[in-house]
Amino acid sequence: MAKNSNEKKAKTTAVAMAEKRAAQRKNQPKQKREKGRMKEYFKGVKLEMKKVVWPTRNEMGAYTAVVLATCAAFALVFWGVDSGVLAAIKAVCF
Repeated sequence: MAKNSNEKKAKTTAVAMAEKRAAQRKNQPKQKREKGRMKEYFKGVKLEMKKVVWPTRNEMGAYTAVVLATCAAFALVFWGVDSGVLAAIKAVCF
């Protein structure tokens, strides 16, 4: 019975502490905290954007050409595999 009593006291104390923390959070102005967080976030974004090394116009053209060529190559490979599998299925099933 003593054990139950101690457990109840511990639970009651924990619940009381949780309620106290919740009441403290309610009393704090919420908008000021969020404004400060947003301001800090955008300051960080600005700092990181200053570190970015942007490609030149010629580099961007080269990168675009590589991406388009790679997409075309993969499209042809997938078309070939799809056609081959379809032909194999038609040969086996029909």
